Amino acid sequence: MMEPRTIGTEMATGAARSSRFQSSEERWAAVRDRDAGAEGAFFYSVATTGVYCRPGCPSRRPRREHVRFHLSCREAEHAGFRACRRCRPDEPPLAERRAEAVAAACRLIETAEEPPALEALAAAAGMSGSHFHRVFKAATGCTPRAYAAARRAHRMRDALQRDGGTGTGTVTDAVYNAGFGSNARFYAASPDILGMAPTAFRRGGAGETIRFAVGACSLGAVLVATTAKGVCAITLGDEPDALVRDLEDRFPRAELVGGDPEFEDRVARVVGLVEAPARGLDLPLDIRGTAFEQRVWQALREVPPGATATYREIAERIGAPGAARAVGRACASNPLAVAVPCHRVVRKDGAPGGYRWGVERKRALLDREASP
Repeated sequence: MMEPRTIGTEMATGAARSSRFQSSEERWAAVRDRDAGAEGAFFYSVATTGVYCRPGCPSRRPRREHVRFHLSCREAEHAGFRACRRCRPDEPPLAERRAEAVAAACRLIETAEEPPALEALAAAAGMSGSHFHRVFKAATGCTPRAYAAARRAHRMRDALQRDGGTGTGTVTDAVYNAGFGSNARFYAASPDILGMAPTAFRRGGAGETIRFAVGACSLGAVLVATTAKGVCAITLGDEPDALVRDLEDRFPRAELVGGDPEFEDRVARVVGLVEAPARGLDLPLDIRGTAFEQRVWQALREVPPGATATYREIAERIGAPGAARAVGRACASNPLAVAVPCHRVVRKDGAPGGYRWGVERKRALLDREASP
């Protein structure tokens, strides 16, 4: 979901826009080009229609000699003009209204016992179903249905963990409290939601076997862990014990088995990947996350070695151009360092940006891929 900006940010943004549109020539050019970047910097009125508009108003362009400029709605209204009914300059900007509508829909989804129907969410937002679907996906990076599924999965995890190991409550209680209509629906989805059987998850992984080992590489310590399906964790750090504790925290009651000679070969192959990221990893992966995270991680794996992409570019590739921040959060949640190459995502200005395992490691990986 889109994060709200602070008042200080809004003031700074408005000041910056105003400084760009000081002259009448600059303002007219913005009106002529319907420049969205001029939003909030000024308004314009049209003498022949008696209305005032935003610079990006989609109405027919007026003739230059009929246009006057105003710094506020109050100034335009004081001059005798009324607000345009198309761009509604006396109301919050369209992007803000849409963000508020999406935020309200998210609250409805999060508090409802059953996921609300798309038509109900759209009606509450004052939009058609198809239009609301597009607006919601652009703002959050996923569809209303996927968002509801992710929230339901989150509630399920909370319900199972809340009394994990205490013997209180049952999996069936958690299933219905999380909003699943039946046990069958939940158990069909549980591998993707939990990564294991729900009873085992409730017990902190009790009864599950996770093989792991810690090796050394030029970037420090590397932990590799696998389930029966494939590699489920590749983590980097300075202290091997800290990496093991992190794995134990994720699965406090799982059976963690140290590596044997066969497993040490897997660790060696992962170390080889860290030393030469362009090679790729020919081991099966056990990657689980939300629908949105899965889309981001798949897009990351399609960025070729030696290349980079910005957070916004990844958002555009998955069909969610307004979800750059959510892409950043998905990168930070990536459990498979280098194998899912979130180090190839950089900021718009080319700076490396953040990295779950340290910016210096990110720079080192990028340098290695850039070398012939």
